[in-house]
Amino acid sequence: MAGLPEVTVAGTLTADPELRFTQSGIAVANFTVAANDRRYDQQSGQWIDGDATFLRCTLWRQPAENLVNSVGKGARVLVTGTLRQRQFEHEGQKRTVLELDVTEAGPSVRWATAKVTKVTRTTAGAAAPAADAWNSAPPANGSGFADEPPF
Repeated sequence: MAGLPEVTVAGTLTADPELRFTQSGIAVANFTVAANDRRYDQQSGQWIDGDATFLRCTLWRQPAENLVNSVGKGARVLVTGTLRQRQFEHEGQKRTVLELDVTEAGPSVRWATAKVTKVTRTTAGAAAPAADAWNSAPPANGSGFADEPPF
């Protein structure tokens, strides 16, 4: 995906992430992150909120299920992924939306704590032995990935 910018955004979930499954059983989570510019005005002594930016996010496979089980509406999160801009027409008006194809997501620990629980991967409904991804060999097919792409 050369040419598309990869960004990391800190923001707040506007609703609980929505988990769905494709016809082939692949998990996908959709959620929106709101990020705004907040500044302290020294003259007034108050915080001033700028305009909010809403990013529609998509996360695939096991990370999607992990996110849904980890955070909910109002949670402060960090998301990293490929930024895309899409235009569409709604009621005769052209609109633009920013979307993020998420590769990493998790709770922010700036104002909260999080307890990490390691997840055991499953394949075809059966539990697979837990493996340390850093100390195990890649799959025999040589691609480094054992499952098909999400598209």
